[in-house]
Amino acid sequence: MKKWQLFGTTAIGASLLLGACGGGGNADSGKGEGEVKGDGSSTVGPIIEKLNEKFAKDNKDVTVSSGTSGTGGGFEKFISGSTDFSNASRPIKDEEKKKLDDKGIKYDEFKIAQDGVTITVNKDNDFVDELTKEQLKEIYSGKAKTWKDVNPKWPSKEIKAYSPDQSHGTYDFFTEEVMDKGDIKAEKNADTNVIVQSVQKNEQGIGYFGYNFYEQNKDKLKEVKVKDDSGKTTEPTKKTIQDGSYALSRPLYIYTNEKKLKDNKGFQDFMKFVLEDKGKSAEDAGFVALPKKDYTEQQSKLDDIIGKDSKKDDDKDSK
Repeated sequence: MKKWQLFGTTAIGASLLLGACGGGGNADSGKGEGEVKGDGSSTVGPIIEKLNEKFAKDNKDVTVSSGTSGTGGGFEKFISGSTDFSNASRPIKDEEKKKLDDKGIKYDEFKIAQDGVTITVNKDNDFVDELTKEQLKEIYSGKAKTWKDVNPKWPSKEIKAYSPDQSHGTYDFFTEEVMDKGDIKAEKNADTNVIVQSVQKNEQGIGYFGYNFYEQNKDKLKEVKVKDDSGKTTEPTKKTIQDGSYALSRPLYIYTNEKKLKDNKGFQDFMKFVLEDKGKSAEDAGFVALPKKDYTEQQSKLDDIIGKDSKKDDDKDSK
């Protein structure tokens, strides 16, 4: 039977702790034990939750906890050394790399799934079907005050723009991909569910967030297609997100502390499980799996990091 424990008072601040009692060891997972601590992206959080549910069933002596303080907040904890892994919805920044280097912390990057940042408007909006990146930039820079400012054929009604706040990797991604690193002028919130609800309630609302949040609320929101720099218009689907043809596709990551990974057999077992799962948990959580070859390549990378001795131990356990 699984033990669930929640810490914190909000969806963003909560930390999910999963352990298991009863049952035996898994031949594929080795004989790890102890604690593994993570934190980071609220977008990646649901994937880790699904992985934990499965992992806990056959790994009674390993307890994995994962918080959702945002990609930036997760990296702060990772840099301080208080976590073993950090979930991220954007690549690690140069300044974060430098802080880790200054502390002598070596890390490794693993891609675990693919996501598409989805643009949505209110369900009753009957004129916005697609937007260019430039139009999105006009809206989120504050240059376009009304829909008519975006397109002269649209009504002269004030736009209400919503955005994740700066703690989110989704905010950073949007700033890079759409805003050319310019400021986002919108009502910001740390809780993605609040952004969803705000667009739902405001007839002139527009917001953006990870694909799974749209999938969970598609009966309440209208998805907007995005025209890329070449002029091609695409909507976020599993196919366009996986092959990268959707203009706002992005990978999702787990960053691991290399020393802690090498020293903690339970951590090694968890990361092996993450990659051997081959994106099934990501799909269960409403995201998109990577091509299978990507997981296979990363499994080889993990074996190289933790050393051949650990792999031999697992082979012995499976006999």
